[in-house]
Amino acid sequence: MTSDFKKFWVGQTISNLGSSFTQWAVPLLVYQLTHSAVNLGIATAATFLPYLLFGLIIGAWMDRVDRKKAMIGLDWLNALVILSIPLVAQFGHLTVWWIYGVTFIQSTVFIAFSSGEFAAIPSLVSTDDLVTANGRIQATYSAAQVAGPLLAGALISFFPLVWVMAFDAGSFAISASSLMLVRASFNNATEEVKEATTILHDVREGLRYVLGHPVLRNISLMMALINFVTGTTWAELVLFADQRLDASQRQIGVLFAAGSAGVVVTGLLAGRLRKRFSFTALAMTSLMLMGALIVVFAGMRWYWIALPIWAAQSGLGILFNINTGSLRQAIVPNQLLSRVLSIAGVLAWSAIPAGALVGGWVISATDNVALVYGLIGIITICIAVFFRLFTALGDAQRYVDERQAEEERIAGEAVIA
Repeated sequence: MTSDFKKFWVGQTISNLGSSFTQWAVPLLVYQLTHSAVNLGIATAATFLPYLLFGLIIGAWMDRVDRKKAMIGLDWLNALVILSIPLVAQFGHLTVWWIYGVTFIQSTVFIAFSSGEFAAIPSLVSTDDLVTANGRIQATYSAAQVAGPLLAGALISFFPLVWVMAFDAGSFAISASSLMLVRASFNNATEEVKEATTILHDVREGLRYVLGHPVLRNISLMMALINFVTGTTWAELVLFADQRLDASQRQIGVLFAAGSAGVVVTGLLAGRLRKRFSFTALAMTSLMLMGALIVVFAGMRWYWIALPIWAAQSGLGILFNINTGSLRQAIVPNQLLSRVLSIAGVLAWSAIPAGALVGGWVISATDNVALVYGLIGIITICIAVFFRLFTALGDAQRYVDERQAEEERIAGEAVIA
């Protein structure tokens, strides 16, 4: 790994840890202020809404600007927005509406930053190291989801809850500083003079590119289907653990932590596995194994056996995500990467709440959570088999090789010129 990637990775690791403090603190703050389930739902909606309203526009915008400068500015903006909560609480009157506004702005900033991050990674590592780089970032992100709430819970022994969020503001300042130390550009230099266009033109161009590319089109469709089907497994995990595993509240917390731990392990192993298997083989096999483990999990009555099964299926799910994301990075021209990620994000985030609602309704109608989990596992396997055998994803490596050959040809022409 290059020194630039290591600087980038360290900054994002610290930022992710700080963000896990805020993700833990916001629901507690909302509940302390309102004691209302409806208000907790609104806070969650404030996180999802920017994807639907601005996702495509933001992706196109990040493809038009200097990504590194934009990401540095976004980090500083996030630091100020997060810091506003403890400051308002200290010197004014903190309301739930202020928290909604901060959540909405922070989520919007996150969309832009993650679009830039996705497009920046191919500038920091070689194509062969994409899976390793994405795996490390995902592993440390998931480790933060485990360690963050534990650390934040310890900090409230010394600080008020609102001031725990100040650590997140500081983590964004560290992230901005780490980005300033990276020497590489996050935009590929090109000799081609780009014709002036509007944002809407760029959005349409990105949509046409995704829908017209056999691999990207099928990845987007498959991801939407998988998220729609499997969203229920996370949304109803508390119910499953209570009814089927007779788990206590503490044990349910351990179950969630086990899922994140599984993600950490597979994230760190992703690069080694990628060097032994093709994108397609690794992604589709991990998805089929995930479905099989969900079926096994559905039949569990023993908590301590269910725990490692849940961890393993969570890890396999993220291994699938890492490989499909790396595949996009390997075949998409750099100037389109942010738009491609935003399109994928809109599809993914739209499918998850819709699938969770449908899954919840089916569980309520059947009064059999184990049956629904089992069906989800079987459908997941069928989706993987179908896209592996009957779509361009079965030969995705060919598109990676073609893209690499095209880049080498362009680089050779530039040297000759």
